[in-house]
Amino acid sequence: MSSPSTAVTAAVSASVPGAFAPYTLTLPQGEALPLIGDSPHSGTTYPSDFRFAADFMDVRSGEDTYVHELWSQLPAHGGTLLAAEFPRSYIDPNREIDDIDQSMLDAPWPGPVNAGEKTRLGIGLIWRDSNKKAIYDRKLTPAEVQSRIERFHVPYHLALNAQIEAAYQKFGAVWHLNLHSMPGNSYESLQIKSDKPLADFVLGDRDGTTCSPEFLDVVATALRKCGYSVAINDPFKGVALIGRIGRPLENRHSMQIEVQRYLYMSEKNFERNDHFVKLQADLVEVTKTVASYIQEKIA
Repeated sequence: MSSPSTAVTAAVSASVPGAFAPYTLTLPQGEALPLIGDSPHSGTTYPSDFRFAADFMDVRSGEDTYVHELWSQLPAHGGTLLAAEFPRSYIDPNREIDDIDQSMLDAPWPGPVNAGEKTRLGIGLIWRDSNKKAIYDRKLTPAEVQSRIERFHVPYHLALNAQIEAAYQKFGAVWHLNLHSMPGNSYESLQIKSDKPLADFVLGDRDGTTCSPEFLDVVATALRKCGYSVAINDPFKGVALIGRIGRPLENRHSMQIEVQRYLYMSEKNFERNDHFVKLQADLVEVTKTVASYIQEKIA
């Protein structure tokens, strides 16, 4: 088993807990569109107070590594891009703050608790497991969980909400892309039995509730034109972020996009593979299509 302190030092820089910006915000270049992308799970800076016991590579398996790079040209086409710097296994910004696994704590949680399916799977607000391995060999204190919420979860949500609301106030509409990657064993990790292969991309709209069917079709069609297979809500429907933001009847459209990791990286060593540049270029074409669609909608 790797020493946590050694592993973290090898991959990240954080000698003081939270002594780094919780996110990077890249604003549009040129004329802005009401297009907001966020990558909540691509952070790779591990706070020194994480104190995990699992092998570092197992902990890293929760990362959506490089997703913010895949979509890095979003601002060049009028969009805004927000990317978390902290890892989701430390605290997951795509969970509500009451999605607490009380079995992980050494004392009762002082606030409301609404543990859901993700907590059952070990991947709630604070992850219990990663790559089927227990992350900790200790109980966490409620105080350290509250500290993670205050230092990382809350600032990320405030930053995202600020961009969403500013765009909506200016244009009367907003389109949000919640950007992720998925491992090849996603059905297994979600404990879903399926006889279908996992698609290259999975678009989630929480069963038609977070964005218009038209917007979903625009993105799906653009991806298929690039040669990728696309599934809708299978097996990922979207979680807290698009559930909060997406209200299509109010012209607030929010969609989750999952891309299979094999298309751009190795799941064994987390290195970019030979297909990275092609996928990145294809997503520029998808971005252009989305930007053109939004320009027509706000004209």
